[in-house]
Amino acid sequence: MKKNGLLGLLLAMMVLVTGCASVPMASDDADTQSKRFQAKPGKSIIYLYRNETFGGAVAMTVSLDDRLAGESAPKTYFMWEVEPGQHVLKSHAENVSILLLTTEAGKNYYVWQEVKLGALYARSRLQQVDEATGRQGVLECKRAQSAF
Repeated sequence: MKKNGLLGLLLAMMVLVTGCASVPMASDDADTQSKRFQAKPGKSIIYLYRNETFGGAVAMTVSLDDRLAGESAPKTYFMWEVEPGQHVLKSHAENVSILLLTTEAGKNYYVWQEVKLGALYARSRLQQVDEATGRQGVLECKRAQSAF
């Protein structure tokens, strides 16, 4: 690899690791309400959170049931009240990570959006986590604004 190519690659990696993306945020009141972790009767709650700072310069597009929800950034989360049943979460980056969830009424579900180093751009991986891990991750973050 030529010296300029290597320098460019190193610069791109530095931006990926150290930059800071900005996304629309929900109100402080909405953030506080969401952190009560209480589903309405007959509903399920899905939390998708990104509690790490790696890939900070990259906002990642998220969709739920093929509806564009918004973009995540470091230390942000989404909360959606949904009907019980099957749901499809997607994280769009250099790759598209897909997670299928089957939810039950009255329960909370937690999904960690892990950021990984990609060839040209950040990659992501969606992983369902247990309640203790998920709650802690959400509490470390602020609520991002969702399109719905």
